[in-house]
Amino acid sequence: MTYSLVEQTGLHTARRLPLAFAGAAACYLMLLVLGARLLNDPDTFWQIAVGNWIVGHHAVPRFDAFSSSMPGVPWISTQWLAQVIFAQTFAFAGWAGVVALSAAAVASALGLLIHFLRRTLATSPALTLALGAFVFASPHLVARPHVLALPVMVAWAAGLVRAVDERRAPSFALLPLMTLWANLHGGFVLGIALIAPLALEAILHSGATERQRELSRWALFALLALAVCCITPYGPQSVLATSRILRLGDALSLIGEWQPQDFSSLGGFEFCLLVAIGYALYRGLTLPPLRVLLLLGLLHIALAHVRNGEVLGFIGPLFIAAPLAAQIGRRKISAGNAASSAWLPVLAVLLALGAVSYAAAQTMDYRPNPRFAPVAAVAAVKASGKTHILNSYDFGGYLIASGVAPYIDGRTELYGERFVVRHHRALMLQDVGEFFRLLHEANIDVTLLETGTPAAGLLDRLPGWKRIYADDVAVVHVRADAATSGHKGVLR
Repeated sequence: MTYSLVEQTGLHTARRLPLAFAGAAACYLMLLVLGARLLNDPDTFWQIAVGNWIVGHHAVPRFDAFSSSMPGVPWISTQWLAQVIFAQTFAFAGWAGVVALSAAAVASALGLLIHFLRRTLATSPALTLALGAFVFASPHLVARPHVLALPVMVAWAAGLVRAVDERRAPSFALLPLMTLWANLHGGFVLGIALIAPLALEAILHSGATERQRELSRWALFALLALAVCCITPYGPQSVLATSRILRLGDALSLIGEWQPQDFSSLGGFEFCLLVAIGYALYRGLTLPPLRVLLLLGLLHIALAHVRNGEVLGFIGPLFIAAPLAAQIGRRKISAGNAASSAWLPVLAVLLALGAVSYAAAQTMDYRPNPRFAPVAAVAAVKASGKTHILNSYDFGGYLIASGVAPYIDGRTELYGERFVVRHHRALMLQDVGEFFRLLHEANIDVTLLETGTPAAGLLDRLPGWKRIYADDVAVVHVRADAATSGHKGVLR
């Protein structure tokens, strides 16, 4: 199937900007109102703590300096730049700043998506696809490095797709985006992976006499992309770090964001997916074979892991926009209106958004989910004077932020599959003997466990252990000789 993009001019570029900007502004305001949901992740704590460490040491971490179980073990942070940005934002504006920053990143990605979709599609299908993108991504929209990389991901993918649609090689101007992405989040490897299938499509669609030239141009771009993604403090190690995460095996199934989609009840993901399938069947929509494979690949990873819903949502529409435009109608270009007239309302809205952000920071109580921030329980741990702690997985980030070295935290790639699975089995008492061996081998003298954890109930009945604190979030036990009658101190 042959399809082409509508020729772009400065006039209609300016005319479509307000729609994309309006969509981004609406998204930003909604996320600002729902700001607490952006802080609904335990890893936000340690991401900021690592950023503070980087700023304080003027270096990036190469060994673990935060846990009690892996001190000195090699570990790198491929998200170092995003962590620094989050840490500096938190230092300047607290949790309100973190919320505003995350909301702005998500809104920018959505605005860019609308902007690129509107190059070919009419308003209604473009906005419908953008809305679906937000629904697909919403479960994983939290204040963590990947949200800062979302606009970069959209711009990169759109640049590659446009190159194929316009029958040309991708612009070298995209390469700085890859360098930025590689320093923000490990997901940049996906951006590298997208080059091969899109290059294949470009080569297959070129004439027989031009295929060698097309192959050379895309190959050169791919080699340069691989080179520039290594422009990080860690060099090529950043690329290899992602493979370690994907090799975590059974450990990933224990982490919510790495679990498959849940279809036990109708949710936003399933609803949008069913609507899309129904509409395609009703209208008889078709895609070129390689675009079908690309879309199925994105759907597969989104079904396999909740966290990849954002990839399907924000990249998938870019692959189908041009083919769909040929079947449901292209965007109609009007020759009226001055190009410069769009910038005055944009400036006015920007100023209004700034004022709303300031007002929200002053009036709204942004704070992380208490389920991941056991403030009083950690105060009890500190008051016990003990440091050999065994903690629940979701408490690790808050412990690091509180200056307490955890037994485990969200850096799963540091601990490895065996360590994480063993920890889970022990706390769930799937292997009681393993729990006792863990206590002995790590010389545990204090525990900080989620209320209701089977191991916490066992400790209540275990000679030599005493419960010193409990609430509806966490329970603290210490060895009998370490028990204290109270706790003091207030955490930040």
